[in-house]
Amino acid sequence: MSTETVVAALDATGIPYELTQHARARSLVEAAELQGVEPSRIVKTLVVRRGEDDYLFVLVPGDRTISWPKLRALLGVSRLSMPDAAVAKDVTGYERGTITPFGASRSWPVVADERVQGTISLGGGAHGVGVRLAADDAVRVLGATVADVTDEAPAT
Repeated sequence: MSTETVVAALDATGIPYELTQHARARSLVEAAELQGVEPSRIVKTLVVRRGEDDYLFVLVPGDRTISWPKLRALLGVSRLSMPDAAVAKDVTGYERGTITPFGASRSWPVVADERVQGTISLGGGAHGVGVRLAADDAVRVLGATVADVTDEAPAT
């Protein structure tokens, strides 16, 4: 998958977006600095395994982390896990750090943390590429379930 795949998927939705490019970042904080936004505006698309060949995308603000108890409760399951990088690429078509629900190889369900609001930046299908768009538009076209599924990230 590539940025062209992301652009085609976004164009098909009709929602406005801006493609941004910057140097490859070594961390989310560095990506935020390169894009001139707060870390909370960078939204990580995390791939979560619910079961055999059953995954979902979780949209998490950059300054937060998944709350496993909250996500398990929302989904009504007792066990969730994060696949390794190779499996994540296999089930989405994107490398870690570039993953987005837009144009993914499979259309997995999407859960968005309730703090995903305002103008956000999602992965753009390639390192150093982001997609800036309105969170409400992304949630709507992705049919995302919005819930409180994160905790404050520990200080680094």
